[in-house]
Amino acid sequence: MSAEATVEGLASELGSYLDISRINQVRRAYYYAEQAHEGQMRKSGDRYITHPLAVARILANLRLDHQSLMAAMLHDVIEDTGIPKDALSEQFGEDVAELVDGVSKLTQIEFRSRAEAQAENFQKMTLAMARDIRVILVKLADRLHNMRTLGPMPYEKRQRIATETLDIYAPIANRLGMHAISTELEDLGFSSLHPMRARYISKAVDKLRGSHREIIEEIRGKLQQKLEERELPGKIQGREKHLNSIYNKMKFKHKSFHEIMDVYAFRIITETEDDCYRILGAVHSLYKPLPGRFKDYIAMPKANGYQSLHTTLFGMHVNIEIQIRTEEMENIANNGIAAHWMYKNESSGVIAVNQARVDRWVKGLMEIQERADDSMEFIEHVKVDLFPDEVYVFTPRGRIMELPSGATPVDFAYAIHTDIGNAAVACRINRNLASLSQPLQSGQTVEIITAPGAKPNPAWLSFVVTGKARSSIRHVLKTRKRAESLELGRTLLKRSLKGFGAQLSDISEAQKQLVVNHNQVNSFDDLVSDIGLGNRMAYLVARQLVSGGTDDAGEGQSNIGNIEDGKYGAVTIRGTEGLLVKFASCCKPIPGDPVVGIMDEGNGMVIHSDTCDRLPEDDAGRARLTHLKWAKDITDEFSVELRVELERQRGVIAEVANAVAMADGNIERISVEDQNARFGVVSLVVHVHGRRHLARVMRRVRNIRAVTHISRVRY
Repeated sequence: MSAEATVEGLASELGSYLDISRINQVRRAYYYAEQAHEGQMRKSGDRYITHPLAVARILANLRLDHQSLMAAMLHDVIEDTGIPKDALSEQFGEDVAELVDGVSKLTQIEFRSRAEAQAENFQKMTLAMARDIRVILVKLADRLHNMRTLGPMPYEKRQRIATETLDIYAPIANRLGMHAISTELEDLGFSSLHPMRARYISKAVDKLRGSHREIIEEIRGKLQQKLEERELPGKIQGREKHLNSIYNKMKFKHKSFHEIMDVYAFRIITETEDDCYRILGAVHSLYKPLPGRFKDYIAMPKANGYQSLHTTLFGMHVNIEIQIRTEEMENIANNGIAAHWMYKNESSGVIAVNQARVDRWVKGLMEIQERADDSMEFIEHVKVDLFPDEVYVFTPRGRIMELPSGATPVDFAYAIHTDIGNAAVACRINRNLASLSQPLQSGQTVEIITAPGAKPNPAWLSFVVTGKARSSIRHVLKTRKRAESLELGRTLLKRSLKGFGAQLSDISEAQKQLVVNHNQVNSFDDLVSDIGLGNRMAYLVARQLVSGGTDDAGEGQSNIGNIEDGKYGAVTIRGTEGLLVKFASCCKPIPGDPVVGIMDEGNGMVIHSDTCDRLPEDDAGRARLTHLKWAKDITDEFSVELRVELERQRGVIAEVANAVAMADGNIERISVEDQNARFGVVSLVVHVHGRRHLARVMRRVRNIRAVTHISRVRY
């Protein structure tokens, strides 16, 4: 068939939904591309123009608008023929030129196996989607045709393209609700990567389908009979299981091939939403539904706009999976966001909602991108959004929120609004107080309790699952760490300057700038922040400031004496300094203990008891210590470990716990280490306010008759 006939064949297909002037514009784009690609051939030996034409045909099946079809015809022109974007803009208008440019940029993206390259390019893709979602639709059609014609490519290139398709393009198609394209990409990718496995599964499916044909026809007949009996409209279709999905279930869910294939799957397409629920009642009266296997995606659509009723029945000694949906839902299930153009001229509430969902998702991606420090962090946040396994929960006002499986109340709070997530302190699930780290279940009502001035807890990062929550928490923590490192750095610098008989307010801007230049940092604040993080020594920066900017001589010895005799003055700590002041787990210092601080590179200050064995012995190490004193009004609690030796008798552990409680102590952990039949040792971790409080707790425990000895444990 000639190219002329092929483009005319496409034109006649387009006649079903585009007017003649728009079809002519698509035709014109075809002839322009044909001329531009003249003489170019594909690996298969076909003329190059057959590829853009095939891509346009895929989009025509999705009933996309004429600009997308023109962009499909021209999508390789900028890259492969050297025709500039401006020339396309002149010929076909700004919108088409922008689309072609966007697709060209995506085509240049090489998703190499190196994770950074992959992540960076995914970011570019997100930006292109945010500007015009049609860019990704043309790209998906381009990828689909390339996957269909992958055969003649060299082995290495086939493997790379197939991996990239399964990792990036198929999940994006799925997230945009384009099920038909997503499953075809998955199956083609799987067949390219694992040709033997694909052939084996395919043969096994054909064989099984042949032997099960009678059962399938019998079930279909009974369903049809039931619908006719109740006068319900509905087309019953068999549903094929896809090779990639069978393989993944075998691999990740450890199911045997026969376990997967012993489920008979049908889809019933009907006219109205009302009919869907009536048909559900009819099939449930025919066969018994399996408990817990019913899902109502009509009332609660998936994030990509998918709607359907799912139920699993038990009949004829087999499980029967049934999906019930309307024609419009079927279109959206197969074509997702592309269905937006299909119904563009008709008023369709479902499509508007679907479009809004995709817009919200792309906007969410943009937010995450703004907060992420680098592309690796960005792709880590986005991956969970591309592979969601949803739970549906309610706000107290009845709004439905869709979250990935394993999401917690913190994820829920950030999904509502970043500010609510940042200020969350507690939550209620179904009106009962619950933990913020508890995974949510579908159907729960979640209420977030906030407090003014509350801040995200770094521990949240260990259990949140959504990209938005993770990126928002990290963003706040980075900002907070910066503020705290500035404050701690300023305190340490002032103390060091005091040792040189100077004050920070006496240092001129010119002196500061000299030191900034000498240390090769961007600003004086960066230098001070580095001191707070433990990356620079305060007394060295102080010496440079006093001596005019570059004096590094004798950086260790001349200052050690000053530190030893405390001439610099001690730094006051409150115990609540936040991210950059940590208490050593080896000696567990508490208010009242003599303490020193040692800077830990990049992480701020670690506070040790001044008798701790872990402190450095050498002069250079001692130079890094900071003398500290406790503030007078500390109300925080601190952990202390106690070792209690006692005679074993009934109820003695309860007596110890009661004694701690009577002294207003709070037990964090209690464990018994038996020595022999008569004596035992109890290890006790208690929260106290300081040394006096600890003495009170120890006195109470010592007064128990069975206790023979009590001591504080320091490792």
